[in-house]
Amino acid sequence: TLEFSAPKRCSSCHRMDTSANLQSTRMKKEESFLGKLGGTLIRKKKSKEVSDLHEEGRNAINAPLLPLGTEIYPEDTLLEENAERMMLDPTSRENLKFSDLLKVLIEWINSELEEDRIIVKDLEEDCYDGQVLQKLFEKLSGRKLNVAEVTQSEIGQKQKLTTVLEAVNHLLRPHGWTIEWSVDAIHSKNLVAIVYLLVALAMHFQAPIRLPEHVSVQVVVVKKREGILQTAVMTKELTSTTEDAFDTLLDHAPDKLNVVKSSLITFVNKHLNKLNLEVTELESQFADGVYLILLMGLLEDYFVPLYNFFLTPENFEQKVHNVAFAFELMQDGGLKKPKARPEDVVNLNLKSTLRVLYNLFTNYKNSD
Repeated sequence: TLEFSAPKRCSSCHRMDTSANLQSTRMKKEESFLGKLGGTLIRKKKSKEVSDLHEEGRNAINAPLLPLGTEIYPEDTLLEENAERMMLDPTSRENLKFSDLLKVLIEWINSELEEDRIIVKDLEEDCYDGQVLQKLFEKLSGRKLNVAEVTQSEIGQKQKLTTVLEAVNHLLRPHGWTIEWSVDAIHSKNLVAIVYLLVALAMHFQAPIRLPEHVSVQVVVVKKREGILQTAVMTKELTSTTEDAFDTLLDHAPDKLNVVKSSLITFVNKHLNKLNLEVTELESQFADGVYLILLMGLLEDYFVPLYNFFLTPENFEQKVHNVAFAFELMQDGGLKKPKARPEDVVNLNLKSTLRVLYNLFTNYKNSD
């Protein structure tokens, strides 16, 4: 009978096994601890990922409201709870009527502040610190504001803006103007707020400019609710119609318009007849600016040198030059700058021509 017995193990091998067992036990305990710790970290990470995913999902719900191509910059996310920020939709910057409005406002400001040697090129960059707005308000209102002349710090700029806007709001609010601007909006270079303010000032002080009618822009409104940014798109109307007495006459009382035209023709011929000239059509005979220039010379009793204008203009540019020169003569005579543009008169715009002639009529109707 064969008997088998387990092989004997040496004591050194036994010690090695014991040591290995202890090390294995220790490693298992460490792995168990790390596993628990790792599991906690993983669960927290997954929980955060789920939370982020949930927030991303909620933002995605609002995302369709955001126009394509509109960027939300980092500073736009730094909003207080329930706060909001309004930004111009980039596509609106390409709107020709909006661009025309900006151009008209810039030219108007530069004309008003010419004596102060202030030149505005960009409304956002030149109006945000309050310096230009201060000078413009003082010029228009004839009122001096108690503010520092130069303010470099943000605090100083906002203090100046606060003083200026308080004066503006105090003046405009009683006349029914809706305040669509604020210190923070202006200082953050919000172009829509700046334009709203300038349009209100121009209309209140009856600026000698013609604002483009029915100018609207798209704005993106960013709000923070429960820590999440929400976006929406709104349409803002910056200008409506600039209908005046002549618009009303043209649209609603053509019979009375004929009476006004007849009175103006009588007025201008009273003076132009001295040069053996006669007007029968107001729409066309003043379009090249020649009769306007000669009329101003007669009204102010001086001779206009022929080298200052084109006696027989041959193209659109020469006609615009003549009408613009006539406008300069009117201002030299103490009249306000006509609201009509030279181009409108040249383009046979009846309302623009009537506005110019009626302005002359009210100032010189008693002249011989």
